[in-house]
Amino acid sequence: MKRSVKVIMAAAVLSMVGSFAFAGGKSDTKAAPAGKKVRVAVLVKSLGNGFFEAVRDGANEAAKELGDVEIIYQGPSSATAEGQIEIINNLIATKVDAIAISANDQDALVPAAKKAMEAGIKVISFDSGVAEAGRILHLAPSDTELIGRSQMRQLAEMVGWSGEVAILSATAQATNQNAWIEYMKKELAENPKMKDMKLAAVVYGDDSSDKSYREALGLFKSYPNLKGITCPTTVGVAATAKAIQDQGLTGKIQLGGLGLPSEMKAYVESGVSKGIALWNPIDLGYTSTYILYNLVKGKNTGKEGDAIGAGRMGTIKVGAKGLAIMGEPFTFNKDNIAKYAAMF
Repeated sequence: MKRSVKVIMAAAVLSMVGSFAFAGGKSDTKAAPAGKKVRVAVLVKSLGNGFFEAVRDGANEAAKELGDVEIIYQGPSSATAEGQIEIINNLIATKVDAIAISANDQDALVPAAKKAMEAGIKVISFDSGVAEAGRILHLAPSDTELIGRSQMRQLAEMVGWSGEVAILSATAQATNQNAWIEYMKKELAENPKMKDMKLAAVVYGDDSSDKSYREALGLFKSYPNLKGITCPTTVGVAATAKAIQDQGLTGKIQLGGLGLPSEMKAYVESGVSKGIALWNPIDLGYTSTYILYNLVKGKNTGKEGDAIGAGRMGTIKVGAKGLAIMGEPFTFNKDNIAKYAAMF
């Protein structure tokens, strides 16, 4: 899922201190003074990016619900760690209450993030993480098991829970895709509703549009009864959609997977795919804001085992090494894909 990684991925957060207690990234529960707005900075990889503008919109949505939050949206003009470090130092000087960071470099930001926490600022990462030493927690869009199992369930619904299906992945060595595929297989074996489904093949397009297209054509030829394909790669799902369309197989072979709304909009709207999935950047901004608000207010610590209320996103649980999972990938369908295609 090489291209989706560019617009997507996970983050981290560390604890606060300063006049509070700072020890190895642990935070206490001392609350911010009442009666003033909580100033939350959303620090993105770069400005002018539709994905992160959607993150900003989600943060503003949460701020409106909470009532006493001010969102400060910032990012460098180009996606560099140096630009983000300069902004962090400025945010320390202006004494914001909290920072949510999508990091350009997980390690390079650690010293500046630590400095912010020592100044009493709550720091978390989202989408693209800061290393554990530089944040309280990291908000990942999803996790391996949720991604894999949800992808197979999505395809099963499309094919009516029966028939032959296939997986068209990136490279045979891709760690993330292979891990997702293992959970797809487990879901297929363990879900009783899928007893009439069969995995016909797993093929690899090497995240090349041309090869993915050829592999899709090969699946059509080798498995004439094939009812569906899922592609856990944005390159593969777009290439497979084109192959289905070119071969006149729309409605005959169903297509699911992880895809960019901007690349899949036409295919979804024309019915080549009933829907594709990915992370919803609006939810990332919304959830990050709720987490930081609760940390600043002393309602949560962000330590392992903590459960943080996040409005319409429910409860976010903090796991080992400060990893928090937002939920399953978001599905883009005919009803909503145009909105998100304009963003990323």
